[in-house]
Amino acid sequence: MLTKLFSNRFIFSSLAIALLLGASSCKKDFLDTNRQGGYDADNYPYPGGSGPYDQYIFGAYNELRSFNVHSQSFITATSIRSDDADKGSTPADGGANAIDMDNFPVLPSNGFANTLWVGYYGLINKCNVTIKEVNTNPNIEATTQIKNQTIAEAKFMRAYGYFMLVRLFGNVPKIDTVFANTTSQNNVPQSTAAEIYGFIESDLNYAAANLPLSWDAKFVGRATRGAANGLLAKVYLTQGKWGMAMTTAAAVMSSGQYDLSTAYDKIFREEGENSKESVFEVQATASASITTSNGVQYAQIQGIRGSGVWDLGWGWNSPSTYLEAAYEANDPRKNRTVLYTSTATTTYQTIYGENIPVGLPNPRYNNKVYTNPSLRSSIGNRFGYWMNLRVLRYSDVVLMFAEAANEVGGTDNITAARAALNSVRARARNGNAAILPDVTTTDQAELREAIRKERRVELAMEHERFFDIVRWGIAQTVLNASGKPNFSNSRDVLLPIPQTQIDLSAGVLKQNPGY
Repeated sequence: MLTKLFSNRFIFSSLAIALLLGASSCKKDFLDTNRQGGYDADNYPYPGGSGPYDQYIFGAYNELRSFNVHSQSFITATSIRSDDADKGSTPADGGANAIDMDNFPVLPSNGFANTLWVGYYGLINKCNVTIKEVNTNPNIEATTQIKNQTIAEAKFMRAYGYFMLVRLFGNVPKIDTVFANTTSQNNVPQSTAAEIYGFIESDLNYAAANLPLSWDAKFVGRATRGAANGLLAKVYLTQGKWGMAMTTAAAVMSSGQYDLSTAYDKIFREEGENSKESVFEVQATASASITTSNGVQYAQIQGIRGSGVWDLGWGWNSPSTYLEAAYEANDPRKNRTVLYTSTATTTYQTIYGENIPVGLPNPRYNNKVYTNPSLRSSIGNRFGYWMNLRVLRYSDVVLMFAEAANEVGGTDNITAARAALNSVRARARNGNAAILPDVTTTDQAELREAIRKERRVELAMEHERFFDIVRWGIAQTVLNASGKPNFSNSRDVLLPIPQTQIDLSAGVLKQNPGY
């Protein structure tokens, strides 16, 4: 029977502290099944490399799979707001919450904005709880190394939560402790974006100093030093701290943990999860008996909207014609990203050889979340809850290095930037010398544009594009030219502070400009 790999990937759940009974004796491959993260007689109560704070840190990891953190609102705010994607589905689906995210402006009453606020602060709270328990719980004994490592995991995830919040909302409250009641937490005033970035940097530097380079295979998916440095490089890049971004990205590249050996076609398949390309992924899984509880709804929201066996999801986040036009001729990444609906004259196939029907609601779907049909059958669920979410890929780190090195400038750095860029292009062309030739320019401005174009097509539909065009200062031009004339740079680079949160704070929270 075909089910998804459980034996070599770790699912973090507050329910994980239970004995695993009836383990399979079958040979394991990517389609075998076992409860991930479960204890057995050999590793109970503390699995190797972990420790006594599992019940707390698992709660934080579990929040990464929350609907409020990485599903509908996340997809809408990070992808559909950009020129990479249209809302998809049917015109009215999602109502004003979705339509306004696509077309601007987003109102303070927007439910998706409030969901993101609640989701990321929920993640942050779980991290703060973990840190408090490590520092103050007298009933738990652990080595200093285990304590520091657990705090580092929590600080990594807390930094990620704040990085999302500051890019989405700007000035937000800095909450780094556990409050006795929600009223006190609701009354914390906003810190400036600069203060939040400083806090994120502090958390990630601590994480990088105290996390391992890698974990035992049973714990694949836990935060590592490379994940902390990779996210830190992006934090520096977002602020234009080019030298620090270059050095930090280089630390990931020289760690020996990652490379570009995974074929682009394979990265987004189930068997491509946690490969050498993966710096950090949200872990998800499903089985015939547990179809959704250990998964994430990310793939379902973007799956093909059809009927019968083609009812695979909601059909949201449809690749745009503007994204289509961004690819160079015959770039294989285009067809791996864009899944086309068949027409009366052309039959398109999935990556598994299935003929796609005519007449689906949208002409294009996100091919990076297309699921294995054998898994859909064996699990008895069509909606892909088992698909991991790639938060940070190695090629992203390589392109961050390229961008930062080019901005630092100088002959040697520009040469290194070009080499990094070309390494990503070489993986994409997969030995076909007729496509995607090496970039040869030595001009800094020309190389800057080449790196930006490469980021777009390499990371298409992976939630980087909106943040990239904002930090590059080109959002107004790009989005107005791509069918979003209502976008205003003075307002829409940030979401509004949710009116619900302003009301809960009794006016302590202040609204962003333009709303």
